[in-house]
Amino acid sequence: MVEKLELTDEEWRKRLTPEQYEVLRRHGTERPYTGCYLGTKDPGTYVCAGCKNPLFRSGEKFESGTGWPSFTQPVADDAVTIREDLSYGMRRLEVRCGRCDGHLGHVFPDGPPPTGLRYCMNSVALEHVPEGQTTELVTR
Repeated sequence: MVEKLELTDEEWRKRLTPEQYEVLRRHGTERPYTGCYLGTKDPGTYVCAGCKNPLFRSGEKFESGTGWPSFTQPVADDAVTIREDLSYGMRRLEVRCGRCDGHLGHVFPDGPPPTGLRYCMNSVALEHVPEGQTTELVTR
């Protein structure tokens, strides 16, 4: 089970860049084809930019043609949580960090095998940890 991290709004504002805050805490979305991780293929793990919780392995990343980095599955069932999102007159499934509850993106049922899922993530909500390096979870 992932240990939860709860911070005040002021603590989040100090920890995150304005762009990270907008996406992770206010459920914003970066413009398509602008994210720094869209075309990356470097081996490693993508972690939450807010709390360093491991989220997706680079081997699960694929080119979806949607303008955002996409993955077939998270590193573990409790790495993320899924919530119904009815904003903008659509029914979507929002993906949040399982540790800090930060907004990461959405999941759609149009991905490749083996899961058939497309976890469509905002680059600004992620950080890439190269293979062989470890990331310590932020506890403050």
